[in-house]
Amino acid sequence: MTRITVHTPETAPGESRNELGALDQKFGKVLNIHGAMAHSPVVLQSYVALQQVIGDYGTFDARTREAIALVVGNVDECTYCQSAHTMGATSAGLSLDQTIAIRQGEIDFDDKLATLLELTRQATANKGAVKDADWESALEAGWTDVELTELSTHVALNLFTNYFNHLVETDLDIPAAPSL
Repeated sequence: MTRITVHTPETAPGESRNELGALDQKFGKVLNIHGAMAHSPVVLQSYVALQQVIGDYGTFDARTREAIALVVGNVDECTYCQSAHTMGATSAGLSLDQTIAIRQGEIDFDDKLATLLELTRQATANKGAVKDADWESALEAGWTDVELTELSTHVALNLFTNYFNHLVETDLDIPAAPSL
């Protein structure tokens, strides 16, 4: 059970109301993660700002962003984020079986994506550190240094949401991701 009340746009602190209302409209309801983040305007505003910057300047398509999020959520053992990003990934064109393969680190359907997700797995598990050979493999697969450095922002955003969910014990209000 979550440690804090999930806010609505009406009950949230004033500095969180607009952003929470916009997220409510975007998703058709206030997701528990967003309603919990609304307790602290700095948390919700940080989340929204990172999402906005990625939307404005990011180079990865939705499918790649969701795959990255699945890897980070799996490595960090965040049930909420694995569930949310399984839904997002299927909406972005990945099959349910592909989302499972991504979480398991067994990507045999897209060699280029597999190299990026290996870096994601390493960066998440090793405080940002990745093997030189795997960095070079990603470059050889066609990723640019711009994309590989952008990866750090996606990992940070997803760790941010994972840690938040772990901290407040966000209740799952969406369909659970398949068990591995």
